[in-house]
Amino acid sequence: MTDTLEELYRRWLFEVWGGDFDVAAQILTPDFTGHWPNLEVHGPQEAADQVRRSHEYFTGVRTALDAGPVVGDGMVAAAWSFHGAYRGGVPGATAAPGTPVSFRGQDIFRARDRRFAEYWVVSDALGLMTALGALG
Repeated sequence: MTDTLEELYRRWLFEVWGGDFDVAAQILTPDFTGHWPNLEVHGPQEAADQVRRSHEYFTGVRTALDAGPVVGDGMVAAAWSFHGAYRGGVPGATAAPGTPVSFRGQDIFRARDRRFAEYWVVSDALGLMTALGALG
């Protein structure tokens, strides 16, 4: 694989999050661990499934790279924003389907053998849930 870590990150943000879930197997190690705030996933398939779940709640998913990626010592960090229209289905949400939603977050990846082996994400879940009317 000849992708640089910056290119790998762009593939994650724009291809995997853009709906090409098969790319996860190309850029994540077989023993990949992803740390989301409320769960941990293992392997490229579980990571792709987690992204796929986000697509179940939103249409027109679009991500933007807001800062970075910053690459050093086998690590990659970046800030991003997520944009889409609410499809429905989030427990407690009162927003109507079609409601535009945007929120921000940050990613940190640890690389091994020119792929990503571990992932940490922090996102503005409070802002998202507020926009969806799930918090009063």
